[in-house]
Amino acid sequence: MGNIAGVAVAITIGGPGALFWMWVAAFVGMSTNFFTSTLAVMYRGKDSEGIIQGGPMYVVREGMGKTWQWLGVLFSLCAMIGCLPIFQANQLTQVILDIGITSESLKNSMIYLGPVEINSAKLLVGTVLLIISAIVIIGGIKRIGNWAGRMVPIMIVIYFSTVMIIILLNISEVPHYLWLVVTDAFAANHYHGEPALGGIVGGLIVAGVRRASFSNEAGIGTAPMALGASRSSEPIREGLVSMISPAIDTLLVCTLTALAILLTGVWQTSEANGVTLTSMAFNSALPGFGQYLLLLCAFFFAITSLFSYSYYGSKALSFLVGVKRSKFYNYFYLATIVFGAVVSMELVINIIDIAYALMAIPTMISGFVLAPVVMKEARSYFTRLGEGKFNGK
Repeated sequence: MGNIAGVAVAITIGGPGALFWMWVAAFVGMSTNFFTSTLAVMYRGKDSEGIIQGGPMYVVREGMGKTWQWLGVLFSLCAMIGCLPIFQANQLTQVILDIGITSESLKNSMIYLGPVEINSAKLLVGTVLLIISAIVIIGGIKRIGNWAGRMVPIMIVIYFSTVMIIILLNISEVPHYLWLVVTDAFAANHYHGEPALGGIVGGLIVAGVRRASFSNEAGIGTAPMALGASRSSEPIREGLVSMISPAIDTLLVCTLTALAILLTGVWQTSEANGVTLTSMAFNSALPGFGQYLLLLCAFFFAITSLFSYSYYGSKALSFLVGVKRSKFYNYFYLATIVFGAVVSMELVINIIDIAYALMAIPTMISGFVLAPVVMKEARSYFTRLGEGKFNGK
């Protein structure tokens, strides 16, 4: 969803130039992913049930010692917030309201829970998403999750093909907008946010980096948590594999989405934001059915994230209080689906951005401190690779 909605947020705030700084952040992210993912395999630890686990919290504990244990605790606490499904729930709910619900009275109806005013349509959609996710996560009906997961490759093909059609229909304008991305990155003529780092260009840089980090999660610590649980005996190979993610995610997919938004001109003619802006681009280029293709793709991308992201938060809680108690995280996780569906996108983004920034602190500190260990392992790996002696398991 970061590829569909996150890049639209970046363009709404920063204009075309935000994409340039997303590219820069992606190149940096490839490097940070290499180090942090390698370390996650090198310094794996056991949870309370003796099962091997990985992630920045274990890297800190196993590689840096008890003096730095507070960094592992900080990461785990923030991961339980940063890995909540509130953005996916928020943007999936929004795209369903924009495209899937045609009744204006339902879209605009409100209910009151005490002093709080809530859109009833968003509450309804959020509740349905909660129930579906609970059936998979708590009920253990994995076949639904597996079926949705098998649909994702098909949705990727549909999304990629649709965006390529939009670009091909406007191919003559592509060089102009690619050049505008570069020039606007330093002019910041379309930036609408607050100054940072000494000026509006600084604000534009921050906007691009924030959205790139949300999209590819490089340097945040989620990829090391997943890769650290692998059975690989070659840490460097896992680090190299993880470098591919920011390249595909930001340099390719986010660029294609951004071009679809820029080429159709909706970024200049509408005040819409997030997935709403992307849906307008699809509908503008492919009227009648483009937005429905986006709805279909967004549904499966978001719903599979709702099913799976509890993994990260559960691992973080198990590090703090043990595996047996970590199951309670799922209930908190599910409740936030409704919260994410009904609140504003701005609030959701701020919560996730703050949590990600705090997660990055332990991840990057451990990466810098243990970088010499990674480089030593890299030299050994490439020497063995050149001699044909590396472990292929």
